[in-house]
Amino acid sequence: MRIPALTAALAALAMTTTPIFASPAEAHPRDTPWSAAWASAMQRPTPGTGNWSLAGFDHQTIRQTIRVSAGGRSLRVRLSNRYGTKPLHIAGMTLARVGSQSRSTVTFGGSRRTTIAPGRTATSDAATIPTESGEQLTVSLYVDGATGPATFHEDGLTNTHAISGDHLYDDAVGAEGNHSVYYLTGVDVTGPAGTVVTYGDSITNGHNSTIGADRRYSDDLARRLRKSRLAVANVGITGNLLLSELPCFGEVGVTRFERDALGQPGVRAVIVEEGENDIWDSEGNFGCGVTPRITAAQLIAGYRGLIAAAHTRGVRIVGATITPFKADYLDPADFARAEAIRAQVNHWIRTSDQYDAVADFAHAVGDPTDQQRLNPAYDSGDHLHPNDAGYAALAAIASEALSSHNHR
Repeated sequence: MRIPALTAALAALAMTTTPIFASPAEAHPRDTPWSAAWASAMQRPTPGTGNWSLAGFDHQTIRQTIRVSAGGRSLRVRLSNRYGTKPLHIAGMTLARVGSQSRSTVTFGGSRRTTIAPGRTATSDAATIPTESGEQLTVSLYVDGATGPATFHEDGLTNTHAISGDHLYDDAVGAEGNHSVYYLTGVDVTGPAGTVVTYGDSITNGHNSTIGADRRYSDDLARRLRKSRLAVANVGITGNLLLSELPCFGEVGVTRFERDALGQPGVRAVIVEEGENDIWDSEGNFGCGVTPRITAAQLIAGYRGLIAAAHTRGVRIVGATITPFKADYLDPADFARAEAIRAQVNHWIRTSDQYDAVADFAHAVGDPTDQQRLNPAYDSGDHLHPNDAGYAALAAIASEALSSHNHR
């Protein structure tokens, strides 16, 4: 398998021995006052249960609910038409606190309207809308024409509604709703000390956590980091692979890392949890193509590329071990092959000293009597994804890794 290069700097880089957030002088230098307080990694339009990405929108208001991980004095919104086939015409956008009757207009270059060319993004003007950590906002977009297929994020675990007509300034919700995110790729605020990006697959995305309750591990991590004035931005994609690309599950992990993780405003550190699908899905077809078979050496080479890219940008990087996936429904021979790769990869993550710190997710949610299985107390039911309590356990380990003074 050809592993795409992230950067020419794949050679070994000198590791520092300072804590990830030791002091302002040692922090990743930022050339912007903005920090990503919420983010969503965009995907190609694709079939899916209840998502509207292929059909797109036509003279509709799209109302989406988000929770900012950190507060600030002002904010701005980022929209994406990365996978659109035609210009995206936004006729207006408003923001409101959940439960509030007051809606604020957000502009682009002083205008309510903006047009985003295919493959491009747009960032709004700064809006003087103070926010608090953990506050929920609704973002409403009105499109006054047919959009064509929509750039989106599936498995958004939030509540999104599409309402016929212009409802930017009223409380109409509409009968139709789903849990994907459309066009909305980031909300940045001024005030935090920077952003921690959580990067990976469905475990990072929070698959099987309670919809609408913000119980992903990144949500709990944000609560733990509030005293540090750090924001958290989640750019996980359910089904994503580190080394391969299937059209339903986002771009290949080693190539989207630059944009989705290192490109976040104010990024100070990235937690990488990726590779489980490369192992678990190997040579499987879940209706979106066949996943190639890979080796532990190939995965490790991919991780080295992410580490080199992060260090080149002055960003700290935390490696998360791959969580258990043993289940009775797996073919024993397939599981034995996959588990051998997981064991090799996790040993490298724990002992190579290549990451600046390690978050041992596998140990945090593993069954104490069988580390090849999820702890039943943390199992959402599919023996692969944690439940809400399991995601909280991952957040605790991630927080410890970020604050550790004994890492490389």
